[in-house]
Amino acid sequence: MSDIALDEIAVLSAIYCEKDEFTLLEESDEKGILFRIQVAVETGSGKTRLSLVFNLPPEYPSCLPDVSVSSEQLTRQQCQRVRQSLLEKSSELRSEPMVHELLLWLQQNIADIACIEQAGSVDAAPAADGEPWMALLLLDHMRAKTKYTKIIEKWTLELGLTGRLFMGKLILIVLQGAKRSIKEYVHLQKTVKVDVDSAGKKCKEKMMRILSDAPLPKTYKELTSFQVKEISSVEELKREFELVGLLELYQEFVCSLT
Repeated sequence: MSDIALDEIAVLSAIYCEKDEFTLLEESDEKGILFRIQVAVETGSGKTRLSLVFNLPPEYPSCLPDVSVSSEQLTRQQCQRVRQSLLEKSSELRSEPMVHELLLWLQQNIADIACIEQAGSVDAAPAADGEPWMALLLLDHMRAKTKYTKIIEKWTLELGLTGRLFMGKLILIVLQGAKRSIKEYVHLQKTVKVDVDSAGKKCKEKMMRILSDAPLPKTYKELTSFQVKEISSVEELKREFELVGLLELYQEFVCSLT
């Protein structure tokens, strides 16, 4: 990675220094730097919380960054509109550090870009290759918790999936998106060494169970981001499913496990 990119990461982590504002997800010479910034932007009618995941390639800033956008307050279509606008703006800033400038520009233009005032009338966009799909996975355990979690976040980002990772007595993953993307995620989950065994050696997820794998029912809420939730009790787990409009999923597949 270039010194410019590393210096920019240091600056960004200092600016966005509140809890969960800046998270470094991955850093390698082959893939570059992957990090998440969570901000609240003013829209005129209130604040909208955004989660932006930037991927700075090894050649950055000569090569433009990639970015994904998610928000509980915006539809998937609005998030895609914000992403496309950021990519277009970044092309004007080639060959110079740009992430902070992009964030400042987004703060000033978010309402117009996402048509916030029409948020209630904009329908969520369907999955790119057909009807939205949903899967519910049960993991047996997580020994290397931090690393394992980052891998899951990385895969969902790369595959364009939304959902939740609930970590408590039960470890559950809700995935929504294109059927083929969910299928690819499950393949990765089963074949890549994502955790460590009792001896500390890298191992694959052999005990994963697929509790549900089917088209997303129209009665279920379509999620717009992937988030990790720490769960301390059965009651809290049920409440989290209810908050995201998936109580029926909980009652059908999870309730009997608690």
